[in-house]
Amino acid sequence: MPLDEVRVAEYKARLAERERTIRESWVRTMEAKLVREKLDRCYETEGVNHAESCKDLRERYIDMLRENRVQGYKNIDV
Repeated sequence: MPLDEVRVAEYKARLAERERTIRESWVRTMEAKLVREKLDRCYETEGVNHAESCKDLRERYIDMLRENRVQGYKNIDV
């Protein structure tokens, strides 16, 4: 393989990895959104007892907010 073809292949591989990473990041973000929606429904249905009844969802959502941030391609390539 000539050098140009190797560079093109490496570039395509890097772009594919970038797209995969960004897609996974968005999936995790959408999972957090779904948990937030469940948490909102739990708050509405439980009323006064939401602090006890929705504790597991609340903690899960907080953990997801810490971990599941969308990162752009600049963080991947550095």
